[in-house]
Parts: sequence; structure tokens; C-alpha cells
Amino acid sequence: MAKPKEDFSVKETSPNISATKDTMGPARASDLTEQMHFLFVKIVKARYLIGLADPYVELMLGNYKATTKFLEKKSNPEWDQVFAFKKERIQASEFEIVVKNRADLSTEIIGKLSFTISEAPLRVPPDSPLAPQWYRLEDKNKVKVKAELMLSVWMGTQTDEAFSSAWHSDSAAVGGDGIVHTRSEQYYSPKLWYLRVNVIDAQDLVLRDKNREIFVKATLGNLVFKTKTISPKNYDKHPTWNEDIMFVAAEPFDDDLVLSVEDKLQPNREESVCLGRCVIPLLDVEKRLDNTPASNQFYNLERPGGGEDQNQVKFASKLNMRISLDGGYHVLDESTHYSSDLRPTEKLLWRPVIGVFHLGILNATGLPAMKPKENRTDAYCVAKYGSRWERTRTIVDSFTPQWNEQYSWDVHDLCTVLVIGVFDNGHVQVGDSPAQRVFLHQRIGKVRIRLSTLATNRIYTLSYPLLVLQPRGAMKMGEIQLAFRFSCSSYVNMLHSYSKPLLPNMHYLSPLSVFQIDSLRHQAAYLISSRLTRAEPPLMKEVVEYMLDVGSQMWSIRKGKANYDRVTDLLNGFVAVIKGFEQIRNWRNTGVTVMVHILFWLVVFFDELIFPIMFVLLFLAGIWRHRKRPRNPPHLDTKLSRADTTNEEELDEEFDTFPSKKTGEVVRRRYDRLRSIGGRMQTVLGDLATQGERAQSLLSWQDPRATAIFVCFSLIAAILTYIIPNRFMIFLAGIYVLRHPRFRIDLPSVPHNFFRRLPAKTDSMF
Repeated sequence: MAKPKEDFSVKETSPNISATKDTMGPARASDLTEQMHFLFVKIVKARYLIGLADPYVELMLGNYKATTKFLEKKSNPEWDQVFAFKKERIQASEFEIVVKNRADLSTEIIGKLSFTISEAPLRVPPDSPLAPQWYRLEDKNKVKVKAELMLSVWMGTQTDEAFSSAWHSDSAAVGGDGIVHTRSEQYYSPKLWYLRVNVIDAQDLVLRDKNREIFVKATLGNLVFKTKTISPKNYDKHPTWNEDIMFVAAEPFDDDLVLSVEDKLQPNREESVCLGRCVIPLLDVEKRLDNTPASNQFYNLERPGGGEDQNQVKFASKLNMRISLDGGYHVLDESTHYSSDLRPTEKLLWRPVIGVFHLGILNATGLPAMKPKENRTDAYCVAKYGSRWERTRTIVDSFTPQWNEQYSWDVHDLCTVLVIGVFDNGHVQVGDSPAQRVFLHQRIGKVRIRLSTLATNRIYTLSYPLLVLQPRGAMKMGEIQLAFRFSCSSYVNMLHSYSKPLLPNMHYLSPLSVFQIDSLRHQAAYLISSRLTRAEPPLMKEVVEYMLDVGSQMWSIRKGKANYDRVTDLLNGFVAVIKGFEQIRNWRNTGVTVMVHILFWLVVFFDELIFPIMFVLLFLAGIWRHRKRPRNPPHLDTKLSRADTTNEEELDEEFDTFPSKKTGEVVRRRYDRLRSIGGRMQTVLGDLATQGERAQSLLSWQDPRATAIFVCFSLIAAILTYIIPNRFMIFLAGIYVLRHPRFRIDLPSVPHNFFRRLPAKTDSMF
């Protein structure tokens, strides 16, 4: 019996949220999530616990048991801890709070309290926090003792302020320090700068051997770059490089920039001797916001210490350089097709906020067992937009986790993509000793949402399939249910943004090469990963790299075939036009042929109707396609990506490392060279397909605002071209195209900016 084909489509859902699809205005704190009720117990402190060594509090609610931290030799301990129990899993009408002493090995307790769950007051923000009270403890005979415990008990929801830092019953199986890795957290990427080092020349350089080649080596942290080597016969007095070296630097600046002039020992080897070096703190480096060249300075080089140079002066020579931190660029850390932020580094250059994006992460269903030995999955989500990362709490041991957490981001540009990834928490493990554990957070799936494809103020409630490409092919790892909405704060600014350049002005006034962009992107991803892994709890390296699509530019036969298919699909449209014209010439349909003849005669005898008719047809085509516009944003398409037709051999190549681990040195070198060249060809094919798909999206209503702008432009252009004579328009167009360079600007034109912002099928590819 044939295996049923898996459903990879996006489905509309009807979650029980307070916001509806007709709701207008800004979203509230939790109107995109299903309300979940929790019993909150806040243990503040105790007093009059005389003679106790390590007092602690134990909560017992049905099958749940939770304890506070131990405080050594405190008669008036302060815990200030919150415990949250999910209401639907509570199977008791009362709960007990017991104060114990860790050093006391007897079964006697210091005191206890009992509470009825139904009497807990209901509190929902923005209600004020519930004030804690002092309660006298009772012994085992229910006799009041002197010791007292301050606490508060209430029934609340996940919007409560104490929810994020509370101990959760969903994580009751996690003990010790592992509980920290299950909480909701917020992370921020470090502020990144492009560090430009323009090495001009060196003066008064003392050479050991005038026949050797020299170069400049720049070091920042673990990164080392070198200039081209110069032979003494190529210069008279001063070696001149005039070469740019680019780094990515992250605030706070922990590393200094180290520059050294190196004397190459042998032409065909990497060994070199340092002739002089200088250390430049990044805090002293000039910051620039535009393309005005940085001031050049002479930096004194010091000879390396030790050996025969100890009795010589430290001053060796000077290095003439321009060094600057360029804040006018946007430091690319993601793939350019899926960028979630286009703002420059310097905050003064940011564009105004045009709206707010609200995201509700509801639940997931059908997750596989990511820990097969334990038959469990400890899932959590990570959402990234701009420099802010949001991490949900981990639902322990559940294949149908319910998060119901809501987040919001300010939007500065619509042509950006928000990414949601689902992972298995590798820090939640049982059965192995800590020394034997490998804290690997496995990927379960990812969802991309391009904001420009969303209708304004519409609430989307969709269930996305979680797709992952594995050596066996594309696998569905379950589904995630989301609710999201883009709320516009300034409709005029939003429409005006379509005429603005996609990237900051510095990318066009002083553009970077393709090689520089690729190198700098990997540097940025490495810095972000290293900083976020130092947080507590850490956002693991494999999570950051998966969210940033690190390695997505590597060559694979599958991607090459997919991009080739995208190009051929575009060419099929031109082929269809040619075939249709051949049918008209051959009088296959007499009525259509007669209509084309009449239209041709009108154009010939009334040439002023050429442009009006063309724009009217575009206008009518856009209006006609409005009824077939996409109702939901695009998602990963296995057919478009050829993930459903690729074979194991091609996938084995795609999942192979770079450089390859295949046997045979010659084969490996040739194979890696082929992959490197093929990666560039693949990128060119993808870019070509992207341009064509953007042209197709003009009338597809994929981006409703862009199509509306183009349709209105077509109507206005049809009227203007009807009023203005064609000869006059052609004359103006010719004068504009042939205008003098002094009347031109280096920034892209408005039509170019509009076209660059149009969506393509890149969002639907693995």
C-alpha cells in the first residue's frame, strides 16, 4: 500500500483568542493568544525561625512538589520566589506549604499552611499586584507556632508580571540548575560596526633584506587579514598599498586592532617576520556616518621585543592609514533575501517607525520524539526580528506544547522578514551524568513571515508545517499555530517607504564588493553567536546559526536545479506569448485575430493611444487578478525547492562539509572548487529569477500595498499619456536619460527602489 502524501500546506485556524479578524487598532498585551490560567504562589520570607540551619519551603499540590532555595543559617530568611501551577492540570482542591529544615533528618516539620484553591482571588493585569501577608504556621497537631511566613496566593494568566520568572509546573521534571534553561528570555544582538582600515603606505621602514616582499597584517580578535605583498623593486622610497581591510566590530569593544608590517621570508611560504607593530584601541577610532573620507594619520610602529632588538630604539617606522567605524552601513548578519532589519548602525540615521508587528505563538502539534531514548521532546520557540530575539519557555516532555506567549516589534521597513524557529532543549536531559551530557539543541522547523505580504490590521491565524531538510529528504516535523498582525501607525510613511532605497545610503555611495559582503556577514554571524552563547541561559550556537541561515550560500545540486526551474518558469511566459502570436498569425481564432487587427490599426493611425492602451490593460489586469490574490503569506514550498524530487546522492553532497570529507586528496580539491564556482552560479541564477518574479508580483497582489500603488499608477499614467502628446513625452524621456552627469545623483531612482522592494519566491525556498 502506497504511503499517503504528507500535507505541507498552510491552514487557517480558529483559535480562542480575544482579537478577531475584524478587530481594528493596536493589539493588546494578550489578545493574540489563548488565555491560560495559573495558580500563583509567591513565597516572600519568614521570621522567628529560631535554631534552623538551612530553612526552605516545600509546596505540595496534588502530584506536584516544588521547593524554594536553601538559605544557610537564617532565622529570618528571604526567598522571594514565585511558583506557577497550570490550572487545567491541578487535580486537588487544596495545597499545602511546609517549612522544613534541610539539616534536620527527622520527619517532623517546622510548620505548615493549607489553602483552598477555589478561594484564591483572580488577578489579571493591569490590576495591581496582590500584597503578600503574614501567616502563622501550624505544627502537625494544627497548633499555632511562633514562626510566620509571608506569602500571597492568586489565580492569574500568562500575562502576569511574575509569569516569566516563576517556577512552572510544566517544568516540574527538571531539577537543579536546568530550570534556568526552561524560562522565557529576551536577547539582543550586539551593536555591530563595520571597521574600515585603509592602509595607504609606510614610511621610514627598516628592512632586514631589501630583496624580500612585505605586507601589512591586521588582526582583530581571532580574525587576521593581509594586504597584497609588495616587492621592493616595485617602489622607490615608500611601499604603497592603498588597500581596504574590513572587519565587523561589536560593542562593547573587547579587542584592540593590531597592525603589523611583515617581512615575508620565502615567496612560496607563509612564514614572515614582524618589522613593526602598533595597537589601536577601537574606542579611539573615528566614527563616520557618510562617505566623507576619514582623516589619514601616521601611526608609529614599535619593534617586537626580545633578542638582538633589545638595545635598539623601539621606534621603527610609520604607517599611514585611514581607520574608521562606519555607522552609515547596515551590518548584514542574515541572508539578504530574508533580512529582518535594514537600519544602519548609527541610530541618528534610522527611519521613523511605520507600524508595529504583533506575534502570538500559540501551540504546536505532532512533534516527533527528538530524544528517542527517552521518547520525549522539550520544545521551545525562538522569534527574531531586527536585533531582538524572543525565546519562549520550554514545555517539558510534550509532543503538543502550548506556549501562548505574545510579542511585538516596532517596524521601520515593511520589506523585512520575521523568523520563528522551533527547537528541542538539549539542556533538559535525564539519565546521564552532567559530564556525559551533550547540550545540543536540535532544530525542529522554521517559519518565515515577510511583512510586506501582510494586509494592514488583518489578524492571521495560521497553522504552519514545520519542515526540515534531512539526508532522507524533506521531513514534516509537526505544525505550529501562530496568530499575527501588522498594525500601521502612519499610512503615508508606509507608502512613502516604497520610494526609499532598500539599504542605507552608504551601500550605494560607497558600495561593498560581493566578496566583502559575504566575508563580513560570516564575521557578523560569528560575533552574534559568540555573544549570545555567553548569556545566561545561553542561546546556543546551533540555534543562532539556524536562525541566521549561516551556510545558505553553499553550493548544492538541488538549489542549482531549483533556481534553474525558476528561470525556465519565467521564460515559459515569453514562450507562451510567442505561441499565442503564432496562433493569431495563423488565424486559429478568427474573432481574436480580427480584434488584434483592429487594435493594430488604431495604434498605427492614432499613435497617441499606444501608452494609454498599454497602461489601461495593466490596470485592468491588476484589477482582474485582485480576486485571485493570495490570502495568506507564502511558506516553504517543497516542490519549488525540489526537496521532494532530489535523491540521496544530491542530499549527501548538500550535507557534506566544506571542505569535503570525501576520500582522495585530488578528488576533494576538485570537488570543493566545483562547489565554490557552482555556489556563485547558483546565486546569479537566483538573483536573475528574483528580478523576474518581482516583475510578476506587480499585479499578483502578493504585496497588497505595492500592487495597489502600481495599479493606481497605471490608471494615472493612462490619463496623463492620453493628455500629453507622445512626441513630447519621448522628447522629455530622451532629455532625462541623456542629462549631464552633474544633474544626476548616485542614489537609486524611485522606480528602482520600488522594484527592489517587491516580493519574490525566495521566501518559499529552503
